[in-house]
Amino acid sequence: MPSASTKAAATSTAADTRLAPGAPGHRRMSFALFAAGLAAFALLYSTQALLPAISAEFGATASAASWTVSAATGALALLVLPLSALSERFGRRTMMTASLAVAVVVGLLVPFAPDLNWLIALRAVQGAALAGLPASAMAYLAEEVRPKALIAAIGLFVAGNSLGGMSGRIVTGWAAQLGGWRAGLLAVGLMAAVCAVVFRLLIPKARHFTPGSLNPKAVARTVRTHLSDPLLMRLYAIGALFMTVFGAVYTVIGYRLVEAPFSLPQGVIGSIFLVYLVGTVSSAAAGRLVGRLGRRGALYLAVGTTAAGLLLSLGDSLAAVLLGLVLITAGFFAGHAVASSSVSRTAKTGRAQASALYQSAYYLGSSVGGTLGAVAFHAGGWAGTVLLGLVAVLGVVSITLYGTHSARVAARTEAGRLRVRTAH
Repeated sequence: MPSASTKAAATSTAADTRLAPGAPGHRRMSFALFAAGLAAFALLYSTQALLPAISAEFGATASAASWTVSAATGALALLVLPLSALSERFGRRTMMTASLAVAVVVGLLVPFAPDLNWLIALRAVQGAALAGLPASAMAYLAEEVRPKALIAAIGLFVAGNSLGGMSGRIVTGWAAQLGGWRAGLLAVGLMAAVCAVVFRLLIPKARHFTPGSLNPKAVARTVRTHLSDPLLMRLYAIGALFMTVFGAVYTVIGYRLVEAPFSLPQGVIGSIFLVYLVGTVSSAAAGRLVGRLGRRGALYLAVGTTAAGLLLSLGDSLAAVLLGLVLITAGFFAGHAVASSSVSRTAKTGRAQASALYQSAYYLGSSVGGTLGAVAFHAGGWAGTVLLGLVAVLGVVSITLYGTHSARVAARTEAGRLRVRTAH
């Protein structure tokens, strides 16, 4: 005879109408969000592999052209929190659909920008539109998918993000080699349009969403609580600094590889972004690293790997540069995975806002890194960009060391209190 607890568990599972593997709609939902992630991140970084060609056409410096990337990521960073709050009122599915639709329309206009200023302005609008997708997607999954299947569902969405960031750069690179940078951007815009249609056709209607009222004061209170938490602030800073390194390196690398002694064509430079696949592996391994080394130990390993890659990339051989990019990418994705997962565990309330703040810091780091990396390259060549990356890495080390020190002090203080209680 089954026990009472077994019967209760079975009843609970039967009553749970959320999606799970094998249930109607689960596969459609998975493919829909994979397509959304693919489209969003292909669009977000679509100009990054094309910066040398954009500079050549408009007679712009690397730092000026880098704003076509920084404007998009900066706008996303600023608007991800308010748009995630709007999704509480109007629905996750509605917000994701609107974000993708606007971003795709702008993406089809971007190739026809008459000058650099128009290109930067359109990219800013595109980034602002895309801000409605990440937090809404995570909230949709949390509401519509059973807890045991949630990690796998989020993993597939993140895989779409990673593949979108990589494929967008590769597609633009090869299309630009055939027809110029405008053809590259048009190719990504059309690819994203197809993905957006697939998303809308496949995404199931939300069955567990309850609209909430917009309460700016409540959101502000939650944000202030998170910003006053020392550990959360350290995690936000770590995410921003890691992304500063990554944004600087991948914004500038095209300029280095198009010049002597490498002199690579645009298509081959776009294919360099296949290195992103290394990041998929290292981010997946981050959980095991934390289990073996602890959170801080995993961060130290990620920092060391990133720093080694930066130094190795100073070599004048293509093999050294590629191996350096592999190490930088592996270290960045591992560090990002550790920091972002720690945010959800640290925040006791308002986890959606805590994650949105991390995303804001993360994309702000991308924006700052892309711009400063280009300025450093203009001033000191690739060595200048590497120096900027090493300074950011040193910042991660300093924050992590401070966190270790604070934890030890807190542990000693708590041990002292316990001794006093025991004595009494």
